[in-house]
Amino acid sequence: MNTGFMFLQQLINGLSLGSIYALIALGYTMVYGIVRLINFAHGDVVMMGAYAGYFVLIGLGMSVAGTVSVSAINLLIAFVVAMVFCALLSLVIERFAYRPLRNAPRLNSLITAIAVELILQNTMRVLPFVGPDPRPFPTIDTKNFSFGHLSISNIQIIVIAASAFLMLVLNYFVNRTKTGKSMQAVSFDLQAASLMGISVNRTIAITFVIGSILAGAGGVLYATAYPRIEPLMGYMPGLKAFIAAVLGGIGSIPGAMFGGILLGIAETLTKGFISSQYADAISFSILIIILLVKPSGIFGKTQREKV
Repeated sequence: MNTGFMFLQQLINGLSLGSIYALIALGYTMVYGIVRLINFAHGDVVMMGAYAGYFVLIGLGMSVAGTVSVSAINLLIAFVVAMVFCALLSLVIERFAYRPLRNAPRLNSLITAIAVELILQNTMRVLPFVGPDPRPFPTIDTKNFSFGHLSISNIQIIVIAASAFLMLVLNYFVNRTKTGKSMQAVSFDLQAASLMGISVNRTIAITFVIGSILAGAGGVLYATAYPRIEPLMGYMPGLKAFIAAVLGGIGSIPGAMFGGILLGIAETLTKGFISSQYADAISFSILIIILLVKPSGIFGKTQREKV
């Protein structure tokens, strides 16, 4: 394969990986856009979604011989259960961890987010039916479709298609529905929105729910593409999704989508043309560069605050 075809192949791989990053990044950017909270526990909600999907697939596909057969309908059920589970989990986290600190200094909320992250990780590590050891994630049989020198797998198609569909649904929800407009109003001015009759607590809870639904879907997609799960699996994808959100402009939904895809492509190009050992370094280098050159991100707007 010559350099041109290899570049195009890595673009396809990067689009698949970047779509997952974009889904996870949307949760970061939506929560930050409304309550100015960097929810570092979001990556572990991704992990919880992956485990929810895992147990659903094991329950649906376990045969007498002990093998797991994953069909498209089983995978769809795992998606739905993971998204619902993460939505309910986000309601608990928002109500008992973040809401009591809404008027506290931001550092308090940030520390709480880190605490929630550690609680989720270590809870999964000590549960007897989970444990700290990695597990193979049941996935569908891989089929590759070749177009000359280029190829794309059915799993990559599922990842890209599912991510694009969820992003389109989110875009419609935020821009076309009454609840979505309430979210925009609260993100613009929380106090003014409250005076206009918008339920701020309800709107913020919905925002957490939507972000966690996308995280649950992202967890199942990530585990399907990279079939290995463990209690710490959400840390690195969550961190890279945060980089994607900052890259695109944290608080901007289009920015999170663009940043995720751009980061995924940068990572796969690094793996393909330099070395896989430098993939993580490239991601963090991009974060440093964007903070130095344009701290507000590609789609972000510079805001001035009176002190």
